[in-house]
Amino acid sequence: AESCTGGMLGEMITRIPGSSEYFQGGVISYNARVKEDLLKVPLEVIRKYGEVSRQVAKLMAEGVRINCHSDIGISITGIAGPGGATEKKKVGLVYMALADGKRTIAKKHQLFGSRQLIRLRSARRALNMLRMYLMEK
Repeated sequence: AESCTGGMLGEMITRIPGSSEYFQGGVISYNARVKEDLLKVPLEVIRKYGEVSRQVAKLMAEGVRINCHSDIGISITGIAGPGGATEKKKVGLVYMALADGKRTIAKKHQLFGSRQLIRLRSARRALNMLRMYLMEK
């Protein structure tokens, strides 16, 4: 499930021939309504913590795992800029999470660069998070 990357993670995964063997699908949840309706992230959680938060990232990963009937769900939510930042949440703040049905892990990153670079680095870090998880298995 992606917000600030706008489908870039899914594109990177499906760029590989044969990815249909392991990639079920994804959701681009660019606004709160989609997070709530498709990923079942409670609006109360979004209001309390914000769309760019550890809590929302975890619920997004869990929601996409369930919706796509997948073993693993990955999410990315962040502020790619140039707008959207607040005093507490700067441009480049990104949360990503991985859910496997038993546990959900989330990571916080503060990235720098242009909007496109933040989006690219976010997708790459999410792929690396998945790689590290699979290496542990």
